[in-house]
Amino acid sequence: MSKEIIKVGKFVSLTYSICDLDGNVLEQSDLPVNYIHGGETELIGGMDKAVAGKGPGDQVSIKISPSDGFGDHDPDLTFTDELENVPPQFRQLGAEVQMQNEDGEVKSFIVTKIENGKLTVDGNHPLAGKDLKINVKILEVRDATKEDAMSVGIPGQSGTLN
Repeated sequence: MSKEIIKVGKFVSLTYSICDLDGNVLEQSDLPVNYIHGGETELIGGMDKAVAGKGPGDQVSIKISPSDGFGDHDPDLTFTDELENVPPQFRQLGAEVQMQNEDGEVKSFIVTKIENGKLTVDGNHPLAGKDLKINVKILEVRDATKEDAMSVGIPGQSGTLN
């Protein structure tokens, strides 16, 4: 039996870790990520292009710039206010604050700094502005089933997820 390789229409299961360029793990997915190659699911940093042609057991490492990853850090998404103006439940590092703009769009901001009586929230992704290395381990590659199409999407079939 020949080894299945990743190509359009194949079901793929993989795990990954995202590291800084010094090798420190910043994010890790030990639970498998499943997708249909060439479908609606978009993987970060061109990960889907890097795994094309690979098979189960293969490992791939790619380096990505901010523009291919989580974007550049946008200083317009960082706000600082007097601590006394912030409700008590948000006065801790890592607290998530929902903020709404004039158009009614809601965005999550994280409390990133509290010092000198001021609190700073940041709406950027925590990995924005960073060069990163993504390590991928391919667990499974097989023909996609109709059930896969309903759960993760196959090109040209209904039931795809955006």
